[in-house]
Amino acid sequence: MLKINNLVKNYGRICALNSVSLQINAGEVFGILGPNGSGKTTLLSIILDVIKPTSGSYTWNNGKKFSRGALIEQPNFYPFMTLYQNLKISAMIKGIDNIDNEIFKALKNADLYEFRYAHFSQLSLGMKQRLAIASAMLGNPDVVILDEPTNGLDPSGIVLVRNIIKNYVNDGKTIIIASHMLSEVEKICTDIAIMKNGNIITNGKIKDLLDTSTILKISVNQDITLLYNILNDNRQLIKKLDIFGNEITMRLDQGIEPSQISQLLFNNGFTVNKFEVTKQTLEDVFLNLVNSNHESQQIV
Repeated sequence: MLKINNLVKNYGRICALNSVSLQINAGEVFGILGPNGSGKTTLLSIILDVIKPTSGSYTWNNGKKFSRGALIEQPNFYPFMTLYQNLKISAMIKGIDNIDNEIFKALKNADLYEFRYAHFSQLSLGMKQRLAIASAMLGNPDVVILDEPTNGLDPSGIVLVRNIIKNYVNDGKTIIIASHMLSEVEKICTDIAIMKNGNIITNGKIKDLLDTSTILKISVNQDITLLYNILNDNRQLIKKLDIFGNEITMRLDQGIEPSQISQLLFNNGFTVNKFEVTKQTLEDVFLNLVNSNHESQQIV
């Protein structure tokens, strides 16, 4: 659906994008992640033709006709018009047929149909955000691009937006999301790219980037060094072992159950204070990559 080749964007001596290349396929929910200033919004602005790149290129749908909708930054509607009137203007600009049907469908998808004749100024922040997403999805475009779609929402609003996105992509559409809400991206997206200092530092399917092996965090009443040595003698069970102060963190090898480690502790007479079982999250991957020594050249 989208092929990006070596995009560069310079603002004077500052390099906002440094030879960025990506491929996003039809039907994916693609998340673009990165800390503030990483280049996410710049990348979205370029592929939406809002700003021009310094160099490089991108191609939508192999040059074939397609439709798209977008939400970039803050929702922008007329405050003293109703939701219906605001969406009617959007629909007319897009040249959408069967305007009323499309508007009511979009409002229902965003759980806003009962407020269709309320003024935009009367909406809560979460409702305004959902209306902006409804506007982006108006006319059932092939691609929807969302910049921080859950920004400022409470937990119930986040769940509503998550469901809107999931329902939309079930129709075979493509969604591109820039976000810093890592837990939401993990729930919604099929693929991600992580950006830092204008570079793509990793990309791929979430299931391939996450290590699905079990993580254990353990502390005991006895000498933590003694426990470390015993665990280190049983490395056939453990593929990674670290000690941090009075706590040991380990990543179990595939097929190894936490109960096997628990039995090992019992057999060696340890009294356990903490035995926490977790899995790697997208946040773990993100922080490990972003806080690593991977640096890019910023001055050109």
